[in-house]
Amino acid sequence: MFTQRLVYCAALLGLSTVYAAPYATLSNDSFPNPNAQQVMAIEKQAKGRLSDAPPPKVLSQAGIANFQLIAFNENLEVRFFEEIISNITNHVPGFTSNSSHTRPIAEILEVLKTVKAQEELHALTATNTLQHFNASLVPVPCTYNFPTTTLEDAINLAETLTAVVLGTLQDAEQSFAKNGDDGPVRAVSSVIGQEGEQNGFYRSLLNQKPSEKPFLTTNVAAFAFSALQQFVVSCPFDVSQIPLPVFPALNVLTTAEARDMYLNFSADLSGNTQINESSDFGSLSITYLVGQQLPISEPIINPKLDGGVLTFNALFPYTENVMSGLSIAALTNSSNFTDADAIVANTLAAPGLIQVKDLLSSGR
Repeated sequence: MFTQRLVYCAALLGLSTVYAAPYATLSNDSFPNPNAQQVMAIEKQAKGRLSDAPPPKVLSQAGIANFQLIAFNENLEVRFFEEIISNITNHVPGFTSNSSHTRPIAEILEVLKTVKAQEELHALTATNTLQHFNASLVPVPCTYNFPTTTLEDAINLAETLTAVVLGTLQDAEQSFAKNGDDGPVRAVSSVIGQEGEQNGFYRSLLNQKPSEKPFLTTNVAAFAFSALQQFVVSCPFDVSQIPLPVFPALNVLTTAEARDMYLNFSADLSGNTQINESSDFGSLSITYLVGQQLPISEPIINPKLDGGVLTFNALFPYTENVMSGLSIAALTNSSNFTDADAIVANTLAAPGLIQVKDLLSSGR
């Protein structure tokens, strides 16, 4: 984002960036520690260069936290796309064709290689921004496990992850505005557009309309950070150093459809000492984020606590709220929230990622 190329020129002088642990990569670009020549190769594959704009003069602690989450997420995305590319290249069963689309596999591979390089530049930008401001933690790549066994599964996951990122970067921009961090706004906004271009491609591969909604679903940093944990096996640093809460997972057990319906949920609340058999579950709600609407809360029904795991139902009010595409759910102990930020302090489990697909007629 800001003067990134100077860092890699410095690497040639023996001033290379020090990372907490080595990262086993499937490619030969030495990410996350490429030298200057490798950066040039990444830029060529990405079809664009790192910014040479000067860094902002100041960055608030909230801004530091934003970039720590961005780096954490971008590192994961690089590894995710690297794994898909490897599976296709090595003809892993399930990754030799895309059953939902007729686009040649070679074209999909070409796009994914470009996307991976672009994500590497995003990650390097966040890393170097943190280093410039001497952040106490600069996240490095972790060890991950992605539960996909086919190319279609992987593209579905890519579409969902990118939709979540698009909402989370909205939250980062809002935070920058609140804290006087105007310096990163232009560059982060350019990433939002780039991620939107990516998701239009994934949606096309899935026989969905490329543009999901008029106003994409917002998200909050804590929900994004919590969602990413399900793919993390281990990290060479203390994840708790990123100043964001990690909530218990909210599992959506029903496939949502384009109609009003009740969804089944579960959440492991065994770590919450305030939850027991005598708790007033009637006061709990499922709160949805959808588009740019105010949070929508629906009371839970049929609660059952068994071994610390709470199962329940809640209305998915599709018709009134036109809940096509991504909706993000949280189990909350309150309702009537005035904005997305207000949900976090009242959340017991999150996020539940709900996708209502809008298939083109040829895909129905």
